[in-house]
Amino acid sequence: MKFIDLGLDQRILDGIDAMGYETATPVQQQVMVPILEGKDIIAAAQTGTGKTAAFLLPLLHRLLTSPHHAGDINALIIVPTRELAIQIAEGLEGLAYFTDVSSIAVYGGGDGNSFAAEKKALTSGADIVVCTPGRMIAHLNMGYVKLKGLKYLVLDEADRMLDMGFSDDIAKIITYLPAERQNLLFSATMPQKMRVLANKILKNPVEINIAISKPPEQIVQKAFVVYDNQKAGIIKDMLGSKRFSKVIVFCSKKQNVKELTAILKSAKLAAEEIHSDLDQKSREQYLQDYRNGKTNILVATDILSRGIDIEDIDLVINYDVPNDGEDYIHRIGRTARAATTGTAFTLVSEKEQSKFALIEELLGAPVLKGTVPAEFGPTPEYNPKQKKSTGFKKRR
Repeated sequence: MKFIDLGLDQRILDGIDAMGYETATPVQQQVMVPILEGKDIIAAAQTGTGKTAAFLLPLLHRLLTSPHHAGDINALIIVPTRELAIQIAEGLEGLAYFTDVSSIAVYGGGDGNSFAAEKKALTSGADIVVCTPGRMIAHLNMGYVKLKGLKYLVLDEADRMLDMGFSDDIAKIITYLPAERQNLLFSATMPQKMRVLANKILKNPVEINIAISKPPEQIVQKAFVVYDNQKAGIIKDMLGSKRFSKVIVFCSKKQNVKELTAILKSAKLAAEEIHSDLDQKSREQYLQDYRNGKTNILVATDILSRGIDIEDIDLVINYDVPNDGEDYIHRIGRTARAATTGTAFTLVSEKEQSKFALIEELLGAPVLKGTVPAEFGPTPEYNPKQKKSTGFKKRR
């Protein structure tokens, strides 16, 4: 389906055309029509399927074609991380370029000037506000946020927000909203706690499910069964022996990120780190350097597993096996986007074998085991049935 067939306002079509888009993705095709009809939705789709445009385009159309008060906040988009807030705000700026729709991103990590700019917009009103829960709560506590006229609420990456402990913040924000509004909930997975949240805020929603919990078929997956003390050397060897255009190495702990980045830099590899200890300016600069090719390796926590729009990543490495099977899907889903191919390597230590076996169960097939170069010495046998699980809980 082409965007022109959806009956969108011409000013939006001009923005779509300027950004080089023409054909809607499957999730966009299924989601946009019920949103345009004013229905609540709950949509599940894996990362990289075009969810952001799926709700931004119909929201823009409704704001342009339906009555609303210019002095209010008309649409609120709540997201789990500042990176995702920035990405959505940038996408919105492009799609709305030929319209007069106003917007602002509200997130932590900035200085006093950014807070003042947010306060001004939240006081005078903005058509669309993209926010993280904690930052919005900080403004709400000051008493000046104009939400009484709100018509549209979007929860994006809702499962991630619940995993990060934002359930109470979301509930508090909703108490400030008018009862009559359109609600759009987007999630990569649908655990029971997501159903509970949906039942609280959605009214007769249209439910849409697309490709849950399956990585793109274009990803070549391989696991290396190793000892913990072999991991850093193996990754350094992998990245030093072949030139990859863009690589992300995921670690489960910030300390691992810092230590591995230092090792890669000492080997003269163009690596940088991304984690929550960095201030927002540094994180944005490192991401920009990565996009521009100044660096080609990012070592990161799961803060980058969702919501970061970088299209040409050709290798993802899991330094640590994720504690959650769904997180494995989202980590490796950073490669092979936009119908390209990609590679995903996972280093599996002895104590992580049970976790990885459950991931393989989720995938429905074993992951090919790679051979570790002989210079790294002997490696463990892969025999997860004899290992005890360490904190991994299978989702049902």
